[in-house]
This record gives sequence, C-alpha cells and structure tokens, in this order.
Amino acid sequence: MASDGSKQGGGFFASIAAGWSTIGSAMSKSVNGLLGYEGLEVVNPEGSTEDAEDEARRGRWKQEERDNYWKMMQKYIGADVQSLVTLPVFISEPNSVLQRMAELMEYSHLLDLADECEDPYMRLVYASSWALSIYFAYRRAWKPFNPVLGETFEMVNHGGVTFIAEQVSHHPPMSAGHAENEHFIYDVTSKLRTKFLGNSIDVYPVGRTRVTLKRDGVVLDLVPPPTKVHNLIFGRTWIDSPGDMVMTNLTTGDKVVLYFQPCGWFGAGRYEVDGYVYDAAEQPKILMTGKWNESMSYQPCDSEGEPLPGTELKEVWRVADAPEDDKYQYTYFTHKLNSFDTAPKKLLPSDSRLRPDRYALEKGDLSKAGSEKSRLEERQRAEKRIREAKDDMFTPKWFDLSDEVTPTPWGDLEVYRYNGKYSELRATLDNSESLGEINPETTEFNPWQYEDSAAE
Repeated sequence: MASDGSKQGGGFFASIAAGWSTIGSAMSKSVNGLLGYEGLEVVNPEGSTEDAEDEARRGRWKQEERDNYWKMMQKYIGADVQSLVTLPVFISEPNSVLQRMAELMEYSHLLDLADECEDPYMRLVYASSWALSIYFAYRRAWKPFNPVLGETFEMVNHGGVTFIAEQVSHHPPMSAGHAENEHFIYDVTSKLRTKFLGNSIDVYPVGRTRVTLKRDGVVLDLVPPPTKVHNLIFGRTWIDSPGDMVMTNLTTGDKVVLYFQPCGWFGAGRYEVDGYVYDAAEQPKILMTGKWNESMSYQPCDSEGEPLPGTELKEVWRVADAPEDDKYQYTYFTHKLNSFDTAPKKLLPSDSRLRPDRYALEKGDLSKAGSEKSRLEERQRAEKRIREAKDDMFTPKWFDLSDEVTPTPWGDLEVYRYNGKYSELRATLDNSESLGEINPETTEFNPWQYEDSAAE
C-alpha cells in the first residue's frame, strides 16, 4: 500500500468522461486470428486468455464501422488523440462531459458530514468516500459529448448545492467547475491527456480538485489514479482505474490513501478498494475497505494498521439503487441531471441540456444527432476563424485564468478560478418575475462568442 501523497493532480471527474495504470496481461490476448488486426489486445474482465477471441467479436461496433475506424486510427497509436479524431455518435450517450462532472454531487451529503465532523480522521473517511462514490456512475463506457467552447452546465435542487461548469478551452480541452452549499466549496480545473494504444486508451487526470469545508476552513486536495478504457474497437468496452487515490488535508497534513485493485482473471479484485487514513506523521489511524460499485466501510486501527480490539467495521457509504436494464447504465441521479428537474430558473442558453445533438440522441434519433453534432463542430470552427481574424482571445464568463500553474505527474496545469459572477447573475435571475418556461425543442443552444459565426 503506497502512502506517498506528495504527487499532485486531479480533475478526474472530467478526464475519465472525456478520455474514455497498467492492467495485468493474464486475461488479455492479441487478436491474431482476425486478419488486419494483428497485435491488438482484447481484455475480457470476466474471463482469461482463452476467452479473448470470443470477447473480440462482441461489442457495439458493426464490422464495417469497426474496420473503417481502425483504418483511420492506426496512425495514432501512441498519440494523445483527444483533439485528432471524431468518434461516431452511436458510441455516445446523451449527455456532455460537463454533465458528467456534476454527477460527483450525487453523494454530496458525505461532504456535509465531513464539515460537521470534529474528528479530523473521520473527516477524511467521509470526504474520500464521497470522492470514490463517482466510480459507480462512471463504470459505464458510453462516450459523452465533448463540450463546445463556452458551453455550460448548471445544477440546483439537490442538497442545497449550486453547481456550474464551463468549457474554458478547446485546444487543449479544459473544463472548470464550482459547487457550493452551506457546508462546502468544490473547485476543479481539468485538462485531459490521453495515450491511444490501439484497442485501449490510457487517460491521465491532469487537473486540480479542491474541497473547502466551511466550518473550519479545512482545504482538501484530491489526486485520483489514472484510468484505462479497454476494448475500444473489439469486445465490450469497460473501464478500470488501478492505482492510488490520495486525498490530503492541506491544512493539517493528514491524508487518506486508497488503493484501487487491478482486475485479474475472471474479475478477481475488480472493484476492490483498500487503504488507510494517516496522520501528518504518516501513522495509520483508520483502515478503509470496500468496493467502489457497492459500499465502503471503516474501522479504527493501530500503528501497524491492524484493527483495534473491540471495534468493528462500520459502513460509511453504499451505492443507491439504480434502474435495471437502463440502456446507458444511468443512475437515477444521472437521469435527473439530464432533465430540467435540476435546472434553475431561466437556464443559461449555453447549457448542455439544450444541445440539439444531445437531445436528438436522447430521443433515439441517431441520424439527427450525428448531423447536429457536425453542425455544432463546424460552427465552432467558424467561430475560431472569426476569433483569429479579429485577433481575439476567448474569455470564459464564470471562471478566470489565474497566474497559478500547478505541477502534476502528467504535466503542468493552468488553474482557472471561479470569479463569483455566476452567483450574482443567478441571484438576479431567480428574483426576476418573468420566468419563461424552458422548452428544449424551441430554446436555441447558444454558447457562441459571435452571433454571426453561423453565416461563416
């Protein structure tokens, strides 16, 4: 169990969404039996090497689409492909990266408990369980839509939390988010790095995630493990994140280190998480164990990490019930985020819910979703041409680029800070008497910097 929490990073909750660690090779096998795909590795999380070729013939891709995609992608092996290729709509789900960022708020009550807790080590038990809770929602392997520059997502009506996220950069793709209620402040800047490996992709969470607990002003810093997305072309796509998640109390020096077990033969170790809460002197205080798709528990321990006599494991988090046979493996909370139940009055026209491609895919119209996606991408390119011709810079509305550059294990990160302007606007809109009803079929999606870019 590694206990070194000195590395920095974060922004996983955007990067895993957009990127879509090494895993043991015991259950993987090159697809040598399929002409033209020699060397591609297929991993069956429920089997062994003998099952790999059968697994290779499964998945969402039709053979023609798979073949054409592979011809296009071969030249990118080893590269960061996030800005180089456009993926087909049929592997997408009807939400955006910004909406996925908001899914972390489902179990925000754990941060409320961390703020109310006087025990500094139990604070980390609650807060790290909150950080871990998102993995159940992110187990699904559908790809969300990449946000358009200037796109936003708002969320209200959940535990008193107000959430705002904005796409602050297109090249490289960067998102910033801010959430707040009476107990905590959450801030994230995320910049994605990927490495395409043929039938898989490594996702590196270049980013910074900070949580401030309001009662005592405690600041927590989160560093998640890298993620690997398996079976992009062959087989059933699935996600694994073996490695350490480190959450550090920057105020006291205490920290929690949770180790995500890699998936082995026939799924051995998959979903399992174990670790400790350490004091500033790196002495273990509380052990934690569980599965990220089920629950997490904790128990006080001695300096050797052994459970204290007379104590027992206590559950701190359990995944909520989820819909059965849901096409996209959405949770009930994810469905709420895709609806207007969590939207504020007078929703910003740049909100992801209003994207016509997202809405068409939600209604099951793949043809329209594809054409609308292409239209949005072309308009974004037109805006870029106008911006370059005017020698303009894109300026986010709700986040400001700071002078701070944070080093991470995967590269430096320019930090965006919430500027408070959204809170001011929201207070004005919420107090307005003219509150038109939102209709996604008639309300135009508008994140654009230039109104005339559509004519370009």
